[in-house]
Amino acid sequence: MAKMRAPGVRCLAIKAGLSRQPFVVNAPAIVPKDHKMSFPHQFAARLAARWLGAVALAVLLTAPIARAQDADPVVARANGIDIRQSDLALAEEDIGSAMPQMGPEQKRDYLITYLADVIILAQAADQHQLANRPDVKQRIEFERHKALMETLLQDAGKAAMTDDAMHKVYDEAIKQTPNEQEVHARHILVATEGEAKDIEAQLKRGADFAKLAKEKSKDPGAAEGGDLGYFTKDQMVPEFAEAAFKLEKGQISDPIKTQFGWHVIQVEDKRTKPTPTYDQVKGQLENYVARRAQAELVDNLRKSATIERLDQPAGQGGPATLNPAAPSKK
Repeated sequence: MAKMRAPGVRCLAIKAGLSRQPFVVNAPAIVPKDHKMSFPHQFAARLAARWLGAVALAVLLTAPIARAQDADPVVARANGIDIRQSDLALAEEDIGSAMPQMGPEQKRDYLITYLADVIILAQAADQHQLANRPDVKQRIEFERHKALMETLLQDAGKAAMTDDAMHKVYDEAIKQTPNEQEVHARHILVATEGEAKDIEAQLKRGADFAKLAKEKSKDPGAAEGGDLGYFTKDQMVPEFAEAAFKLEKGQISDPIKTQFGWHVIQVEDKRTKPTPTYDQVKGQLENYVARRAQAELVDNLRKSATIERLDQPAGQGGPATLNPAAPSKK
């Protein structure tokens, strides 16, 4: 019965590994697979579509990188190339939602097999001098740029997550948060007005609301005695909210019609919505200050960059030089 919220906008910050948690103030936007085949068939299909990506990933895997050996152990080798624990995380991210549902050990075997195949196929591609092809060079350079971008954004976000910065955002958000009323209510949902009136009559004769909800209500929360917990007015459909907020503590409503059916409501409590503590929203604060720092970084770099639109000649359809962060000249 609660309203559906719109999904968040994708942004560079999300791509850089930040969670998409909401916060009490709006975070600044930056810019912007079900498994039924056997592993060999699925893998062959993926490689047929993404062999260039495998070459680029193999370049990253085979490049010499200074790592803490104990913290990042070698878990396998493919033709002499080490596969480390951290590489499994990279592979899982690359596979994404195409990862089949499986247990931890099966997943580990799957990822190691995936990485081994990436390496041996990339080595075979090297034997055919594919890395010298212009299109492959272009793909590898793109992957390099993307990895550097994501790392820079991650570093900027982490550096911004100081206690001082997060406390400042928290204090400012609390000041801007209005006092909001909440109601704690139970309800019984039935299909017809007649059923609702019969339930209302039973309640007036002293029937237990929670017990009756378990027996009669078709709402998923019936098992909990129809308990909806605390909610604000905008979290429920208008007809239900209006009725619930007019009732006093302990009162029972007349039958109420909504798009879901007929409801009988009982108010358990009314209060001013409590302010969340700093610790309760710390994760959201971290997300917010990190995104803000990343947005500022991107904005500043855009202002100092020269971005030329060669697909739009000067005087035809727009300016030849594009700076998204600067106002257009009049």
